[in-house]
Amino acid sequence: MVFPIGDDNRDRKSIPVVNYLLIALNIFAYVYWQKLGMNDHVTFAYSAVPAEILTGSDIVTDTKIAINPYDGERYKIPGLEVTNIPVFFTLFTSMFMHGGLAHLAGNMLYLWIFGDNIEDALGHLKYLFFYLLCGVLAGLSHVFSTAIFGQNLLVPSLGASGAISGMLGAYLRLFPGKGIHLWIFFIILTVPAFIAVGVWFLFQVMNGLGALGGEEAGGVAYAAHIGGFIAGLLLIGTFAKDFLARRRAASRRGWI
Repeated sequence: MVFPIGDDNRDRKSIPVVNYLLIALNIFAYVYWQKLGMNDHVTFAYSAVPAEILTGSDIVTDTKIAINPYDGERYKIPGLEVTNIPVFFTLFTSMFMHGGLAHLAGNMLYLWIFGDNIEDALGHLKYLFFYLLCGVLAGLSHVFSTAIFGQNLLVPSLGASGAISGMLGAYLRLFPGKGIHLWIFFIILTVPAFIAVGVWFLFQVMNGLGALGGEEAGGVAYAAHIGGFIAGLLLIGTFAKDFLARRRAASRRGWI
C-alpha cells in the first residue's frame, strides 16, 4: 500500500522523449511480441538465462508437466526455447519483456516518475545509453550471483526492473532532496527522494538476503535490483559530469 505516484518536475527543462519511447517499447513488447504473456516461445527464447550467458551457448529444455500437491491439478512448466540471436543479446531483449500486467505496470510507473529527470540531466542519447548499460549490468549481477550462490542457472529472468533500479540510483545521487509523492494507505505524502529511494533500496537488500544468488524470491530477482541500483549510483557521476558542474557553478553564483 506504499508506492510513488509522482515527483516535483518544476525544474525539468526538456521533454523526455527517450523515456516515453522506452515506456512505449516495453508496452509494445508485452502486448504485441509476448501476446500479453501468452506467447511462451518468445518468453522462453528471449529471456536472459544465466547458464546461457555464462557458457555463450543456447540451451533448449523439454516442457514438463507438474502436479499441484494441494489440489492434484496438472500444469505445464514450459522449457527453454531456441534463441535465434546470440544469447548475450538476451541481456537486452529481456529488459523489454515482462511476466504479467502488474509487473509491467509497476515498472512503467517507476520509469515514468524517475526516468524523465535523469534524461533531462543527461540529454536524450546519453540517457538511452545509460539506461541500457544499467540494464545489462543488472542482468549480469543476476547471472553471476546465481552462479556464485549455487542457484538454478536455467531459470530465465526478464523485466525492466534492473535498468529502472539504475535510474533510482542515479536519481538518489542527482536529486536527493527532490520531493517524491507517495500513496500511503489512502493518503498522499511528499518526502525527499533520499528517504523514498533509500527505503526502497533497503527493502531490496533485506528481501534479497535469502535469495541474493539470483533465485527469484516471490518472482523477484533482487540481485538484479541491487546490482542495477549500485551501477546507476556509481556511473551517474561520470555520465552527468556536465550537469553536476553546471549545478555547482549555479550554486556558487547564488551565494555571491
